[in-house]
Order: sequence, then C-alpha cells, then structure tokens
Amino acid sequence: MSRLTGWWVGRSSAAKVELYTRWTFHFFALLEIAAIGGVPLAQKERSPLGLPLALALGLLVCVHAVLTAVLSSRALDWIAGRRERPVRPATAVVALTAAGALTAIVLRATGVLADGSVAASIVTGTITFSLGALVLCMDRVRHMLYVAPLAALTTGAVVAVMGIGPAEAAGYAVGILFSGGGLVAACGFSGWLMKVVWELERSRELKARLAVAEERLRFGRDLHDVMGRNLSVIALKSELAVQLARRERPEAVDQMIEVQRIARESQREVRDVVRGYREADLRVELEGARGVLNAAGITCAVDSVELELPAEVRSALGWVVRETTTNVLRHGDPSRCTITLRGEEGSVLLTVENDGVKDGVEDGGREVPGPRVGGSGLAGLRERLSAVAGSLEAGPAEGGTFRVRARVPLPGTGSVSGATASVSGAGTAEGSGADDGAGSGSGSGAGLVSARPPAEREAS
Repeated sequence: MSRLTGWWVGRSSAAKVELYTRWTFHFFALLEIAAIGGVPLAQKERSPLGLPLALALGLLVCVHAVLTAVLSSRALDWIAGRRERPVRPATAVVALTAAGALTAIVLRATGVLADGSVAASIVTGTITFSLGALVLCMDRVRHMLYVAPLAALTTGAVVAVMGIGPAEAAGYAVGILFSGGGLVAACGFSGWLMKVVWELERSRELKARLAVAEERLRFGRDLHDVMGRNLSVIALKSELAVQLARRERPEAVDQMIEVQRIARESQREVRDVVRGYREADLRVELEGARGVLNAAGITCAVDSVELELPAEVRSALGWVVRETTTNVLRHGDPSRCTITLRGEEGSVLLTVENDGVKDGVEDGGREVPGPRVGGSGLAGLRERLSAVAGSLEAGPAEGGTFRVRARVPLPGTGSVSGATASVSGAGTAEGSGADDGAGSGSGSGAGLVSARPPAEREAS
C-alpha cells in the first residue's frame, strides 16, 4: 500500500499543492475538449458544410486546449521559479484564440453557422479558458482585474461590428465577463497560493541552513576563545625558552614546564568544548526540539514531569529526542506529535509519537512504518541506552501513528519534584529515528539548536 501512495506522501507540502494545481489545469484541457469540441459535431446538420466544418472546428478546439494546457504548465514552472516567464506560449495562445474566435464570428455573420449556439460556445469557451491560463503569467493583481472586462468588451464590439446584432453582442460580452471573470479569479488565486507555499518551503530550508551556519560560527568562536590565548602564550614561552636555552640559562626548563602545563590545560578545555557540543541534555533537547520544529509548523505537545535523573540518563534520553526530531525534519511529514516523559515502577519512560508515517523501516528484521533509511539510527540509540541499561522500542501505534519508547531503569524510584507541565507549541519527533546521523547529533537543525546552552539561545 505504501508503494501505491508513495508518489503522494513522499512529497513536501509545497510539492503536493503544486501537483494538485497542475493537474487541475490539465483537467481544464479535457473539460474544454469535452464541453466545447463536441458542440460543432452535435450541430453539424444545421451547417451547409456539414461534417467537414464540424471536424475543423472540433480540431481547432482540441489544439487550443492542448496549447492552453502547455501554457498553464509553463506558467506554473515560472511561478515556482524554475523557468522564465512563458511569453512565447502566451503569445501563441492569444493569437490562436483571437483567430479561432474571429473565425467563428465570421462564420456566424455570413450564415454558415446558422445555429448561434455553436459560435457562442466556441468563442466564449476558448476565450474563457485562455484567460484562465494567461492570468497565471501575470504577477500584478491589477492586471488580472483588467483581463476579463477587456476581453468581454473587445468580443462584444467585434460581434456588433460584424452586424450580428446588439442583443447577441451583449450576450457574448456578458458571457465572457462572468465566465472569464470567475475562472480568472480561481486561477489567479491558485497561482498565488502555490507561490506563497513555495516561498514558505524555501524559508524553511533557508532557516535550517542559517541554523547550521550559526552553529558553526558558535563552535568556531568557542574554539577560538579557548585556543587563541593559550596558543599565543605557548608560542611566546617557547620562543623565550629557546632563547634561554641558547644562553644555557636554567630558567629555560621552567618555561618549558609552563608550556607543558598550558598545553595540557588547552587539551582539557578543548575536550570540554567538544563534550559540550556533542553531549545532549534532556531538558535542553526538549526545548530545542520544540523551538526548531516550531518553524516546521507541526503541532506538538510536550508533557513532562521533573525527575531526579542521573546525568548519563539525561544525556541518553536527550539523544533520543534529538535523533527522532532530526529524522522527522529529514524524512517525516507529520501534522502533530506528542513527547511524554514519565517515571514509573523504578524507571523513566520517554515516549515520542507522531503521525508522520511514510515508508517502512527495518527494526530487527521486521518492517514497520517509518522513514526508510539505510543508516543505523535505531542501533545507535540502542547502544546509547544500553550504556545505562535502557531499552528502545519503535513501531506503529493506534490511530496510524508511529511510536518510539525509551525506558531506562533508575537506581531509586525517582522523586517527582514538580507537577506535570503541558506545553503546546510546534514541533515533532519522527518515530523511527532511523538515520545515518544517530551518532553525530549535528545532522540537522534539531541537533544543532539543542546543543546550544540555554543562556546563549536566549541571548540569540
């Protein structure tokens, strides 16, 4: 079943909106052929030319429908920013529409089309569908508002000049004004909606890249602050020791001892920086996940209690939150998520549940719903939890959701020092956690933001 629906669920929200919009305009082409192309054939007995004229007019409508569909597709690509504005296809559509409408009006004026409904359907229909495609090539609402009234007045004036009659000319104008105006409004709104959705999608990607760049700058700044001064001192004292050694002064030994001490101190400080960058704290990770996923527009509820947990347990559970959050940003498409932390029966239980199920992920040889990734995210999380005698379970849950449960036993029962706090925000966590980045924690914005100290995140 996942293979049948993968072409849809595997797309982003912007891609889904574009696919729906694009196929709607393709359906317009079929609608034009079915609704207008068959009219001349149905009324061929009333024309002196009979079947040949009916086939010619039907072919004209079919060619116009195909060209309009091509223009709509090119215009949607332009809206999405993939190509230039389709000026040439738009010009071709205008020329073909004008030629076809004028031909039908001339045939009606000369009496070849005795039935006025044939000419009216061809003229009104082709102009209406043309306006729907042309409005996608415009970027100003003011220009869109002028399209339907201008086409209606022009068509009515041409019909009146051809001597068909003011009543019929007014009918042409009113028909184009209302039908064309309605389609222009619908198509203009569809194009605007697709443009906005793609801009939001690009904003999300840009925000993720900015988070990566910000974290790199933070790490570089911390490393520079730690190593810059110490390396300068080491260089100066080493130079001094060289000069003293050349003079056979005993103070050179003291200077080298000082260099050795500073080098060891620098090594310890670098380890502290790296450890602070790679370790995960549960409270910080919960806040970071909620903040990062807020940009994704996913409804999240974080339900936790304050537990007295050892540092290694907090770090292990923090990794679970970080990795599952990272994976849903990469692979999931959920609308809601729940993160729950509870203490029960001498252990602490962290549950991450979301509805962003996609393809299958192998869990111990068993295929379950979740992002299909060839990495070792689940194995990496289990290794981290096994270090504190914990366990990890991942699999489908009730209601079509995916659930990850991390359970870690505690040396004691664990005292609850605060009431349950429910926080509503925007964020999620992908249930499977199956990703190549399980061992790094810096694969996406979730790990990056959560690795920052609270004070620094508040300052930024």
